[in-house]
Amino acid sequence: MPTSAPTPAPTPTPVPTHTTVGIIGAGPAGLLLSRLLHNAGIDCVVLESRDRAYIEQRQRAGILEQSTVDVLRSAGAGERMDREGLPHDGIELRYDRRSHRIDFPSLTGGRRVMVYAQTEMVKDLVALQLADGAPLFFESEVTKIEGIEGIEGIGGIGGADGSGGTPDMKAPTLNPTPTPTPTIHYHHQDRGPTTLTCDYIVGCDGFHGVARNAIPAELRRTYERTYPYSWLGILAQAPPVYDELIYAHSSRGFALASMRSPTVSRLYLQVPNGTVPAEWPDARIWDELDARLATDADPGWKLERGPVVAKSVLPMRSWVVEPMRYGRLLLAGDAAHIVPPTGAKGLNLAVADVVVLARALVLRHVTGSTELLDAYSETCLRRVWRAEHFSYAMTELLHTDPAHSAFETRLQLSQLDRIAHSRHAAAELAENYTGLPIAPPSP
Repeated sequence: MPTSAPTPAPTPTPVPTHTTVGIIGAGPAGLLLSRLLHNAGIDCVVLESRDRAYIEQRQRAGILEQSTVDVLRSAGAGERMDREGLPHDGIELRYDRRSHRIDFPSLTGGRRVMVYAQTEMVKDLVALQLADGAPLFFESEVTKIEGIEGIEGIGGIGGADGSGGTPDMKAPTLNPTPTPTPTIHYHHQDRGPTTLTCDYIVGCDGFHGVARNAIPAELRRTYERTYPYSWLGILAQAPPVYDELIYAHSSRGFALASMRSPTVSRLYLQVPNGTVPAEWPDARIWDELDARLATDADPGWKLERGPVVAKSVLPMRSWVVEPMRYGRLLLAGDAAHIVPPTGAKGLNLAVADVVVLARALVLRHVTGSTELLDAYSETCLRRVWRAEHFSYAMTELLHTDPAHSAFETRLQLSQLDRIAHSRHAAAELAENYTGLPIAPPSP
């Protein structure tokens, strides 16, 4: 009896030993940067320590600024977002048991936001990458970075004193010592220890990654604030009770009613630091949300309840490291900055970083000019600090600080009332929420 020929094994993805840009981390920043570079004809490799299932399932942000939406569309990654995402033209503020809607388009010249979960954005970018993009290797844990002190671009990275450069960072002179080659050392689950040499290395590996610590400690300056409260977040199989996000200031603490789809709600409560999710049974969460979101105009208003499928506590902090560049190493996203989620800026800041970086790398590739690379850290940090301020201001405005006096609470309510009655104040909020220009001109 004849036997069929064995099915040939799939051809494994070749393992590059050198690339123009080595990208550490397959979160939104790393994946989008890879897409932008691939579309521009610049070769790159993405290394991710986790497996595909993990990065496609971790719950993160869900609000995309107008600029982020535009970038995804232009990169060819917006088809499913436009089909399944939920465009929003505003938010509702609730305070002192009153409500007020902020209309974005009328205050910003037509700008709006899109509700589309970061998990879905990552799935879209991974699918594109595996189909026709640059190499992407999962379960590839980076253990060390070296050789990033290349002569090109040393000037202008900023000194630890914020002066824009230390005395030894002047324009390069002739040096008989060969310029080191940027090298990523990583361990793959199947291949074991491996190295990848690059022209540039981009750290998109988050707060706990290795990239940031490759910048000499004496050149790094860190700024941070830890808030005296956290968020208890749930994902529930329940339709949103309102078609836009609700931000609520309450004497009981902050609450946020958000969503991921027409059938899935994402909801948050302010809780004390150190809270354990098990301390909050589902019924208690729903009751507290109803109490904090209540208004006198509609005392019978209730959230529609459903099964809670995920529950977690999120600490609140603001954090920035400077500079975002050292030699041939560049940082993007959470590797360089973290914001409290109140202003919905984290994912969008990461997108802005890589858009600026992609433009700089394309200019370097096409013309040889390092002008934009030299300005990368300064350009990004200008926008980062504005987003940090907005996130800080929203957080301070809406939360009940355990140390607040009645005087400070009245100041919060006064500012919320000004936003509700001043077009100028409302426009300031709307412009920041929908997103400032990605690369604003120098002041």
